[in-house]
Amino acid sequence: MVSRGRTSAYGKLLAVVGLASAAIAIACYAAGVMGETELNTVDARFSIRGDDQPRDDIVLVLIDDTTAQELDIRFPYPRSLHGQVIDAISRDEPKAIAYDVEFRERTKLAEDNALVSAVARAGPGTVVLADTQPNQFGESGALGGEDLLDDIGARGANTQLGEDSDGVIRRFPFSVGGLETFPIASTETAEGEEITEGDMGGPKAWIDFAGGPETYPSVPFSRVLNGQVDPGTFSDKIVVIGASDPSLKDVKPTATTGEDELMAGPEIQANGIATALEGFPLQSLSLGWDILLIGIMGLVAPVASYRLSPLRGLGLALGGGIVYLILNQIAFNSGLIMPVVYPMLALGLSVVGSVVVYYLLETYERQRVRDTFARFVPEAVVGQVLARTDEDLRLGGQRVTVTVMFSDIRGFTTFSEVRDPGEVLEILNRYHEEMTDAVMEHGGTLIAYMGDGIMAVFGAPIEYEDHAERAFASAQEMLAVRLPRVNEWMREHEIDEQFQIGIGLNSGPGMAGNLGSSKRLDYTVIGDTVNTAARLEGMTKGTGHQLFVSDSTRALLADDSVLEFVDSMAVRGRADEIRVWAPTATRPPADQGAFAK
Repeated sequence: MVSRGRTSAYGKLLAVVGLASAAIAIACYAAGVMGETELNTVDARFSIRGDDQPRDDIVLVLIDDTTAQELDIRFPYPRSLHGQVIDAISRDEPKAIAYDVEFRERTKLAEDNALVSAVARAGPGTVVLADTQPNQFGESGALGGEDLLDDIGARGANTQLGEDSDGVIRRFPFSVGGLETFPIASTETAEGEEITEGDMGGPKAWIDFAGGPETYPSVPFSRVLNGQVDPGTFSDKIVVIGASDPSLKDVKPTATTGEDELMAGPEIQANGIATALEGFPLQSLSLGWDILLIGIMGLVAPVASYRLSPLRGLGLALGGGIVYLILNQIAFNSGLIMPVVYPMLALGLSVVGSVVVYYLLETYERQRVRDTFARFVPEAVVGQVLARTDEDLRLGGQRVTVTVMFSDIRGFTTFSEVRDPGEVLEILNRYHEEMTDAVMEHGGTLIAYMGDGIMAVFGAPIEYEDHAERAFASAQEMLAVRLPRVNEWMREHEIDEQFQIGIGLNSGPGMAGNLGSSKRLDYTVIGDTVNTAARLEGMTKGTGHQLFVSDSTRALLADDSVLEFVDSMAVRGRADEIRVWAPTATRPPADQGAFAK
């Protein structure tokens, strides 16, 4: 596997993944891609938060189904009726009367005058009248215009709050067409204090909906008109008057309505007024904080993957996403709207990117290590070797019982000194090719080339009970088949030398493992068994023997009759002498590949 957190290449690629994921998410954020999805998350947060207690100083007077049934008259109603309702409400001395019905066009003079008189009787700074078409100077045309409104102490306000791109009302602006919106004007009228865009936190404010439709208490318009309301119902309250009958088409989807629900315009205005009265409690993070959060979420997965295993890194990244969503909801409940979609997009892209980078590098590493192992173990067992490696593609150190082989060409130094380097390398490569095949075809592991020397081991990393048999068969083939083949090739190429080699075999315990760094791996075996095998190979010089076998190796052979005792010899580095054996005669080589599986 990729050495996570330990290779600079892996770290750099993860950094690129994190930065690229964040950059893509920020670009989507800037372009408004998935903007509607982001807005939908606000609706979801309202749903999770649940309904709040509505303000007790706001009440609705609705032109609703009850009104349609109780009044034997079709809407729009004569303006005198609206005047009577204003008079009835005014007797309770409300904070403000916010009339969400538009009175722009002239009707019968008596009717118009009845409404104007009622507004005037309500007192200055009490009535706010709806208007959706201010003039070019931002002046209201309600009841004929600003001059009359000033005379009777009323004001006009724009009831157009605007919809988001998906047609849902979630925010309201400070003003539209230069005329302050209904929630702003109504709150200023009730509180007697001016509101600025700075108070809102910008040109638009999120509406802090108390709940879904019918959250605020309401009274039918007809009951107020007929005097069927208890005295004091409207005392010290902001009274919002408007239509809720769906047939009058003043109903809209909001952040707290379901897919099949709509909220009446007056209740939307009431929620906007409550938001202003509360000091605009819902605020978005600044642009800088949004970008910072997107960037942080884009780096969560790469950082986790750099330090942990893929599954743990993925789990931590997903856990980080869950924690972010929980914190996001907590922040929302406290009045802070944090982005959701774009940080999650950055997280998702970085998770996918980190996994892709990991597995691409793992595939590359595994192939590289396969190629490395294929140099010194038979191809048939490479897969078994890789299956036993650890997460860094290393074979962990283990104690093994093996047979170690050392071989060397006699007089090669003198041979090479009088020849062209290119020729020497060609000859040596030919020699090693033959000898390597002899080792691998008997299931041996080539540990190293040491100039003209070879170190091989039988029984590791794949364990074989007959490792001594394999090693001895390989040595016999090297002497009886491979060496003559090399010498014949040299004669054909008019090289007037014939190689003689020495081989040492020794069996016993050793410590085997894959040594090196993530950039270079070398499998090896260490221990006294290895040292003794090397000494045995050197001891063949000047003896007339080309192969020395230790007593420990002979004891493991099924047929030791082909060996003769040479002597008990002292070995440098060992206190005791060892018994050394050599073949009695050239042994017929085993079939090629007999031990390869």
